[in-house]
Amino acid sequence: MNQDYIKPDAWSIIEEGFDAARVESSESLFSMGNGAMGQRANFEEQYSGDTFQGNYIAGVFYPDKTKVGWWKNGYPEYFAKVLNAPNWIGINVSINEEALDLNTCKEVKDFVRELNMKEGYHQRSFVAVMPNGLEVKVTATRFLSIVDDELGAINYEVEVLNADAVVKFTPYLDGGITNRDANWEERFWETLAVKAENEQAFVVSKTLKTEYHVGTYMQSEITLNGEKLQVEGEVEKAEDQISISYSVKVNKGEKIALQKYAGYVTDMNHSQDSLIEAAKNVLQKATKSGFAALLQEQKEAWAKIWEMADITIDGDVKAQQGIRFNIFQLNQTYLGKDERLNIGPKGFTGEKYGGSTYWDTEAYCIPFYMATKDQQVARNLLTYRYNHLEKAKENAQKLGFTNGAALYPMVTMNGEESHNEWEITFEEIHRNGAMIFAIYNYVRFTGDYSYVPEMGLEVMIAIARFWQQRANFSKNKNKYVILGVTGPNEYENNVNNNWYTNYLAKWCIEYCIENIEKIKAEFAEDHSRIMAKTSLDAEEIAKWKDVAENMYFPYSEEFGVYLQQDGFLDKEIEPVSTLTKKQRPINQNWSWDRILRSCYIKQADVLQGFYFFEDHFSEENLEKHFDFYEPITVHESSLSPCVHSIQAAKLGRMEQAYTFYLRTSRLDLDDYNHEVKEGCHITSMAGTWMSIVEGFGGMRVVDEKLSFTPQLPEQWNSFSFKVNFRNQILKINIGKNETTFSVDGNEPMTVLLNGEAIEVQNTINS
Repeated sequence: MNQDYIKPDAWSIIEEGFDAARVESSESLFSMGNGAMGQRANFEEQYSGDTFQGNYIAGVFYPDKTKVGWWKNGYPEYFAKVLNAPNWIGINVSINEEALDLNTCKEVKDFVRELNMKEGYHQRSFVAVMPNGLEVKVTATRFLSIVDDELGAINYEVEVLNADAVVKFTPYLDGGITNRDANWEERFWETLAVKAENEQAFVVSKTLKTEYHVGTYMQSEITLNGEKLQVEGEVEKAEDQISISYSVKVNKGEKIALQKYAGYVTDMNHSQDSLIEAAKNVLQKATKSGFAALLQEQKEAWAKIWEMADITIDGDVKAQQGIRFNIFQLNQTYLGKDERLNIGPKGFTGEKYGGSTYWDTEAYCIPFYMATKDQQVARNLLTYRYNHLEKAKENAQKLGFTNGAALYPMVTMNGEESHNEWEITFEEIHRNGAMIFAIYNYVRFTGDYSYVPEMGLEVMIAIARFWQQRANFSKNKNKYVILGVTGPNEYENNVNNNWYTNYLAKWCIEYCIENIEKIKAEFAEDHSRIMAKTSLDAEEIAKWKDVAENMYFPYSEEFGVYLQQDGFLDKEIEPVSTLTKKQRPINQNWSWDRILRSCYIKQADVLQGFYFFEDHFSEENLEKHFDFYEPITVHESSLSPCVHSIQAAKLGRMEQAYTFYLRTSRLDLDDYNHEVKEGCHITSMAGTWMSIVEGFGGMRVVDEKLSFTPQLPEQWNSFSFKVNFRNQILKINIGKNETTFSVDGNEPMTVLLNGEAIEVQNTINS
């Protein structure tokens, strides 16, 4: 770990003591979101120290022109970015005309900030000694409503401790925002209107190029010792900003507070000419309810989420805090309400990776959402990809593929490829396989096959066409090969016959053919429609079969393992344990040339294939590959520890599985990769959930039933979780000496426990 200042707590993330060096890290860790918008935990009052300001709106993006040294044919023209949006949280505070700024205060005492995950709010309190000698106590509470996802609310309370004083609050909206990661440092927003009306303020903006229209709004109220005051605000407008100032003389020890209601309305949900009216409607409801009632509503809504999604761990508070932080952030990022949206690797916590969609969603996130919510949420994620199928075909066509072959993008907002590193854009084509595996995984878990004839088979056909064209026949090997690729291990680029990629290609083709035959037999009308739409015939399918049946897989007889790629054994194989601490992480301390020539693996690659297709291989085979590849894996991808934790548990290596679990669950809290200030690793957090449920719980789907082979880490007394399996809620409690199951409702449910069938009605002990 690289940091250890977050206090262990089962339900909260807590920081004690103000340290300017930690501000940007804490802005990431204490981030908030409600699925439709989110923000880093920036201070409401002005702060002149180092800070990373960030507010983001789901689905609103900008095509930032690609910046490369030289252009290559087929290169994406832009890198999609979820934009840093107009700032609505700002509240400048002055006491006797002295600005409150923690960076310039003489002293900051009793600083505590808490992210209350159970109830869904952020609170910060401190005592500040200002340059003018005044001592003030501040308590600021903020949340983004998951009941009304266009609304955020702040209660900012000030108590002057050592004198009477004039307290001035200046809440504002700022549309003059830029992204930290802009390629060309150009502006992404154009301000269309700045208005004030009846203590309400509005900034209407649009994004350049994509022309999303956004209304940012606010309304504030003042209370003194809890009683509402009538204070006339002073409006000040600028080209991109608007503020309303409120000045109140308060006596020593009195508590003056400002409640600010604010947020975004967008033309994704309202007409462009009705944004201000839509904002007024949100404000009317918010001010009628008041801050306390809205916060109570927030607490109740989060209680419903936790009722299904929580994992309880008895006996290990750091492990408990870690998994709840992961579950909390996943629900802040995506709630499944809107099939137009998806899950970015940083969610609403930063700008790295553009906030766009990666293959992480299909490989890691769908299992979490399938099991902890209604299956429609996972189906929405699959529908998102189906809606982008035509764009995926265009992406492939740009690279020279024909006949409706599809290459899904590595990074996207609207289906177009927008990744700006050639070795990823052109070569990390295994992402196509994740699209099909997600469909397979969804059908396997939910039992809902309807997606396949309605949408999924068209995706499978387009991807099968891609794999057939991407492979070429090697006379030397008398096999089909796939050349010039990058596997999940991005510390190797432009390699030949990455085993994971080749295996996925073979499986995708075979799974597609299997489903064509099933739909022909069981959904004749859909079969005729799809065959006509895709112009698919038996001759083409025969070509696919030839590729699948004759795919080449690099293998070492000496070590008895599949090789990550053809030339892997040309490298010097040295375990990670030989590296010094100063060399880690290697991606921050080595040249890229040195990394590419090394044997070191960023994340599960061959082992990713063993994770996806565990039932294709024996446990002995898994053990042999785990023992070969894990010792040379540096785990410098957030997606790595969870897969290795699951597989270590499968092999009965619980101490190693537990170590990997702590790393994945506390990756950001303890800043393992020394980069948390850039934002949290949201999509890998679903892998943390899997490391408990699939790793320690041993949950699998076997013969249409849930199967469990539970194991308890030595550090835990017990753990429990729920899963929604085929519209039945099953609760599992795993203790030192027994595993118990209970199912909601009156219908019994058959599960497998260590291979034995058990009918669950109420509570069954083992």
